[in-house]
Parts: sequence; C-alpha cells; structure tokens
Amino acid sequence: MNLLLLAVAPVSIIIIYIYFKDKFEKEPIAFLFKNFLLGATVSILITAILGTLVARFIPLTDARSIVQQFFQAFIVVALVEEISKYIIVKFYAQKNKEFNEPFDGIVYAVMVSMGFAALENVLYVFQHGIATGITRAFTAVPAHATFAILMGYFMGKAKFSKNKTLLNLTGLLIATVFHGAYDFFLFINFVPGITIGAFISLIIGIILSNKAIKKHQNNSVFKY
Repeated sequence: MNLLLLAVAPVSIIIIYIYFKDKFEKEPIAFLFKNFLLGATVSILITAILGTLVARFIPLTDARSIVQQFFQAFIVVALVEEISKYIIVKFYAQKNKEFNEPFDGIVYAVMVSMGFAALENVLYVFQHGIATGITRAFTAVPAHATFAILMGYFMGKAKFSKNKTLLNLTGLLIATVFHGAYDFFLFINFVPGITIGAFISLIIGIILSNKAIKKHQNNSVFKY
C-alpha cells in the first residue's frame, strides 16, 4: 500500500496543481477523469504496440553506441510515447465541447499524460522499490508533466486557429524533442557526468511550461 501511495502521490500533486491553475473556467471532473483513464489504458496500449513495431526497425544492438541510443531516446521512446498521448488529446479531448479555451489544451494533455505516468510509475515502483519511487517523483513524473504542458500549449492554440494541423504537430514535435533530450542523456550514462544534461533539459522544460501556463491564463476568454 505504501508503494502504491508513493507511486501515485506525485501524479496526484501535479493534477491538483494544474486543476487550480485553470483559474477562470474549470473543467468537469468526470471528463478530466475519462482523459486520465484513457492515458492510463489506451495511451499505454498504443505505446506498447508502436514501441514494439518501431523497435524492430531501430533495434538496440550496442548499448554503448551514442547513435543508437539517440534513436532509442528520440524515436523508440519519446516519439512513440508522445504520439500515444497526442492521439487521445487530439481525437478525444480537443473535439469535445468542454475544450473551449486554449488553456484546456494544457489541462487535458496533462490529464492524459498523468494517466500514462501513473501506470508507468506504479510498475516501476513495485518492481524497483522505494528509492526508485522517490527518484521518479522528482524526475520522470514532473518530466512527463512538462512534456504535456508544452504539447498542450500548442494544441490549445490549435483548437481556435486556422492552422490547426501545424500547431498540433508543433506541440507533438516540441514534446518529443524535450522528452527525447531528457531520455538521451540518461541513456548515455556511460559517458561520465552526462546525466546532468537530463536535469538541465528538465529545468528548461519546467521554465517554459510555467511561461506557457501564464500566457494561456492571461489570454483566457473567461478572465473578465
């Protein structure tokens, strides 16, 4: 039970944080929960299927190859996982009437991502224990949230723009780049000191995420 609490606590904190950042027109709890569940089920399933297929075309044959780890980080992991979340946001949340202002892109992207992160975190924590849970609470889970906020920022803009496809894909690209950079520096940990790059990319992502939140808050149609 303690392991389960440790696994879901950081996810819950981030969900609550984003919920209260949605200051002017909060989303229905039931619809938020549905997006969370889709992230924890359908998104995970899509990742498993796509990940298996992509890994066949980009196999990791040498764990100490920087080039192979680059493709693993950016394509096999980052692109596959972000596409799986993107699909839910674009074809489910974005089409719903409740998605009625740009900030909602951030809210729903985070809900889907936190569903994904919750199941992933439970699996990791139960397999590797408390130390892994504590580490992931301050690294992997916040990282998933920042990727989602950056994606959601552009997908929120896309809903109310003529350039929907471009903005949606920009969100997917930005999330993939930050996700890939974060993982890449962790994957090549055989290079002394290189893992600091993961924390730098995470910090930059957090800074940009805060700016994205503030920008959509300031431009909310429900502000006045």
